[in-house]
Amino acid sequence: MSIADPIRQYLDTARAQIAQGDLQQAAQTLNRAQKKSPNDARTFMVASWMAEKSGNIQGAFDALRKCVAMAPNWGPGLLELALLLARQNQFKEATETAEKVATIEPRNLQVLAGVVDIAHRASHNEMAIRHLRRGLELVPGDVQLRHLLARDLSTEGAHAEALDIWGALIEQNPADAQARLGRVQTLLAAQTPARAIADTTELLAQAPGDSVYAYYNALAHGQVPTQQPVALNQSLFDNMAEIYDLHMVRGLGYQLPKQVATQIKNLHAGKPFNVLDLGCGTGLLGVCLGRIEGFLIGVDTSRKMVEQATRHNVYDRFHTVNLHDALHETPDALYHVITALDVFPYAGALDEIIPNAHRILLPGGHMIFSCESAPENGATLTLPSTGRYAHQRSHIEALCRAAGFVRVDVEDTVLRYENREPVQGFVITAYKAA
Repeated sequence: MSIADPIRQYLDTARAQIAQGDLQQAAQTLNRAQKKSPNDARTFMVASWMAEKSGNIQGAFDALRKCVAMAPNWGPGLLELALLLARQNQFKEATETAEKVATIEPRNLQVLAGVVDIAHRASHNEMAIRHLRRGLELVPGDVQLRHLLARDLSTEGAHAEALDIWGALIEQNPADAQARLGRVQTLLAAQTPARAIADTTELLAQAPGDSVYAYYNALAHGQVPTQQPVALNQSLFDNMAEIYDLHMVRGLGYQLPKQVATQIKNLHAGKPFNVLDLGCGTGLLGVCLGRIEGFLIGVDTSRKMVEQATRHNVYDRFHTVNLHDALHETPDALYHVITALDVFPYAGALDEIIPNAHRILLPGGHMIFSCESAPENGATLTLPSTGRYAHQRSHIEALCRAAGFVRVDVEDTVLRYENREPVQGFVITAYKAA
């Protein structure tokens, strides 16, 4: 890669063509580059971008592995391979490759950013924290790195150190709303909500009427809002979309979609049926159901989650709206089945949702949904430090019966595991009269 670079112009042109979606022209440009310099690893790296852009993931891997074979210690090639592995949820090899490239180029900030991104995708917070600390040795005081470090420390339960970082950021720039909100979230996670009131008050002064700030202000004052702001859930799930399936199923042991799909098939064996999947996310239920005789409709607030669900090619249609609006706007007696799996912990009060679901079910239809368990001797709706709502089982059963469901089956279960601890909950199957 000398100063007199014989193919630099070709590579730059191919990158621009790939960015514009002109893959045929990009292929021709790369062919010219390879003829001029057959053993240049950069050509194969750019070819991998072109293959991934066209949807040829295996071709992208083949090109990158050839790139790495030709230049085993070339940082950019290794980093691109690690990033592709992470995008394809192959996290073990991705993190191993990322650690290797970080060792080869320890002072390269672009490499550092890629390594931290891979660690976050892999939910490997310890790795992310380690490299963020290293980054701050390279660029002391960097605001973005301190934001990321404080957030990761809070996630890992290191609240005191996270609060120190948030405090220093706010002292440096009192208008840093992201740092103030980060400190609020850390104080809530540390179960010291009253200490967050000054920050939520300041945030609302900066942006009066902001629904997310108002939500956190209520929490700081010890209140339990009946719903979470749509913007908060959209942001949460947009950020999780690419890794959600692997995170939930492998990381947290989430098996509910598979179990409920089997239940639905047994209830409707040999008969067509229509399903409304509330909070469909990345389409895990649809994957487990497969193509059905009837229609399967998905509802989710997150466009990025819906983009992932679309790839499975089992849903007939999607509505990117919150579930409250979806139910209000749906005509009566339309579905045989309504599902809401791992949705109501983010929805809050179900006082309107359950009657609306009963209304739009066909006679003989049923609703299947899960909730996290709140103590029976306390409030009917709680919001623990996890940030997810918990519901009192007896209250939800009573809501179902009051809505008109003639039979309400309840199964206590472990919904998933979090920090290796079981998350207790229950699954309800509520039947409408035939």
